[in-house]
Amino acid sequence: MGGRRMIHRLFHVDAFASRPFEGNPAAVCLLDGERPDEWMQGVAAEMNLSETAFVLPHSNGFSLRWFTPEAEVPLCGHATLASAHVLWETATLSQDETVTFKTRSGPLTARRLGGPIDMVLPAVPVTQSSAPPGAVEALGVTPTWVGRTPDRGMGDVDLLLVLESEDAVRRATPDFGRLRGIPAGFIVTARAAAAPFDFISRYFAPFVGIDEDPVTGAAHCALVPYWSARLGTSEMTAFQASARGGVVRGRLDGDRVHLSGEAVTVLRGELLA
Repeated sequence: MGGRRMIHRLFHVDAFASRPFEGNPAAVCLLDGERPDEWMQGVAAEMNLSETAFVLPHSNGFSLRWFTPEAEVPLCGHATLASAHVLWETATLSQDETVTFKTRSGPLTARRLGGPIDMVLPAVPVTQSSAPPGAVEALGVTPTWVGRTPDRGMGDVDLLLVLESEDAVRRATPDFGRLRGIPAGFIVTARAAAAPFDFISRYFAPFVGIDEDPVTGAAHCALVPYWSARLGTSEMTAFQASARGGVVRGRLDGDRVHLSGEAVTVLRGELLA
């Protein structure tokens, strides 16, 4: 006789979006017990989205882990926003409760601000650096400044490349095949050409199976502190200029970054595997 088949609730959520088919899609899987890493990686590969989040209740909130189709990552903003959205939408938590997630990047929280969701994530410092050999050529850009984030222990290094204009960010056409061999993510950014946005960005991470991420919360944990120092403000509105696009509102608060946006569920189902 076979063992009991476990069924998990699974959601497809568009994060940093006010309507379906915009922003960044994430899968959210609600667990009722621990599952092997290999199983979670298999689910993420099956979902084939930039990130799949796995949420498990515990005594002081929820544990939260994120997997791309190819690897686990230590921080993901849009899938955190999607996970909080699902917990409220399923009435797992009441609408006025703050969500506390235990993650590999420390405790993260989220709360509702009317329609938008406000997340509190770690601010990520960026120090001036040089790009890895071949990276600038593979990105097809001419940066005016290059920096890098710290390695948080899982190979999670991002290179931040500042370009001369918004148009240069939008026109970038990376060679993803060449970038796939470089163990880093790449944030390209520039000051926005006009209001209401303060800066614009795009994010590429072929090394972990994401050619271009539509809207990247984790990248904004570095972008908000970087642009705050240069724009002289702690609050800003950003646009990530992927094909889907998305608006991110950010606020620097010491060593934390507040990121806010909306989320929309586009699919609910049961995972039978």
